[in-house]
Amino acid sequence: MRVLIDYRPALRERSGAGEYTHQLVRALTMEYAANGSHGLEISLFSSSWKDRLVNVSELGPVSVIDRRVPVRVLNLAWHRLEWPPAELLTGRRYDVTHSSHPLMLPARHAARVITIHDLNFLEHPERTRAEVRRDYPALARRHAHRADRILVSSNFTAREVECRFGVPKERIALCPPGAPDWPVRATSPADGYVLFVGTLEPRKNVGGLLDAYELLLDRSQSAIRNPHSGMARVPELVLAGRATDEARRWLDRIGRTPLAGMVRRVGYFDPSRRSELYGGARLLVLPSFEEGFGLPVLEAMTIGVPVVAARRGALPEVLGDAGLLVDPDRPEAIADAIARLLGDRTFASECAARGVARARTFRWDVTARTVYDAYQEAIEHHAHRR
Repeated sequence: MRVLIDYRPALRERSGAGEYTHQLVRALTMEYAANGSHGLEISLFSSSWKDRLVNVSELGPVSVIDRRVPVRVLNLAWHRLEWPPAELLTGRRYDVTHSSHPLMLPARHAARVITIHDLNFLEHPERTRAEVRRDYPALARRHAHRADRILVSSNFTAREVECRFGVPKERIALCPPGAPDWPVRATSPADGYVLFVGTLEPRKNVGGLLDAYELLLDRSQSAIRNPHSGMARVPELVLAGRATDEARRWLDRIGRTPLAGMVRRVGYFDPSRRSELYGGARLLVLPSFEEGFGLPVLEAMTIGVPVVAARRGALPEVLGDAGLLVDPDRPEAIADAIARLLGDRTFASECAARGVARARTFRWDVTARTVYDAYQEAIEHHAHRR
């Protein structure tokens, strides 16, 4: 089976979709291509005017096709014109082309697989940018109906695709990410920080998180004046993630009283250092308005970090009973949940232990086998269509 995978989301900073793409390729090669079984041949496609796809040795036996074509130019041609086909652009033939986003990678002969992590771009296009805002709302439904298989990372997204796009359930494959192979930390640091991991964009509800932190700081000041209140000291809030243009107002805000000195932005954290980032946290807070999965929740649970997450999208499905779920529209609820995990160490330890056990149920080898089966089904579906 010859498969071409669009690796561009992982070309530079590997946030949610990029990390999923990278780890999926790694899992597929370990499960199939590395031992030569099943005849799986994986080619990674990349295009950029300035960034080159190099150092993929950790991914196993893959071939690389790297074209010096600007991403925006190629996306416009692929999304709007469905040209050039993969065979013409790469000079090779494939059984499957796998797009890492909701719009298909054009092909003359190959079965086409797409990945849909969420449909937030339909409900809130104002929270998106660039070609996502331009093309996804207008084209995603049509591409979903024409794709031979659709991969989703959660039951929440599977239901969304089935109901909102009218795609038959049998053409949707549930392929959640696996937990990273990080060791469980020995203890929670007494002087650790509250951690947020994610791109600083409107969908992540960064403004609501800052509102909640202001409430916590105000309560802490009141506690200083009232020593019998029992209010725990509020630790530093660390924001880890790339800042978008919309983040300017939040970055300005954390430089002013009362957040100045209590909120620190560390920017994008390379995956090789991410376990270290989680290891220093008392808890993770992810108050997003919607997530198709919520990879930081799984990463935090893996090493034993308790979690506060929004009761929206796929987050309840991922977190289960390993933390606290809150209404993201209510900063006071976010503040209350953070305060509880900070103030009740026994409860926090129980959440952390449940998270470790839950994280072990998410396995990349299982995901790889599900994806491989989806590729086979896509080939059969494509042959039937033709």
